[in-house]
Amino acid sequence: MDQTVAVFPKNKFQEVRVGIREFKGNDLLDIRIWTNAQGVDQMVPTAKGVTVNIHLLPQLLKALQDAEKILKESKMLE
Repeated sequence: MDQTVAVFPKNKFQEVRVGIREFKGNDLLDIRIWTNAQGVDQMVPTAKGVTVNIHLLPQLLKALQDAEKILKESKMLE
C-alpha cells in the first residue's frame, strides 16, 4: 500500500505528509517533511521525518496523547 493519509502546512515553504508505505515487505507509517525544491515544480520529500512499522502506531499515538495532556496542563495548548 502506498497512500497519503494527511497533509498539513509546516511553514510557508514546507508541509508535513503522513502516509502508509510498503518497503521491502514491511508496512510502514511515514511522517515526513516535504519542501519546494529549486527548479522543481512540485514538492519533494526531505530526509527529515520518521518512519516506523505500523505495529508501533499504538505506542506512537499514546506518546502523542501524553504530550498533548502535558501541553494542556501547562497551558501551552488549548
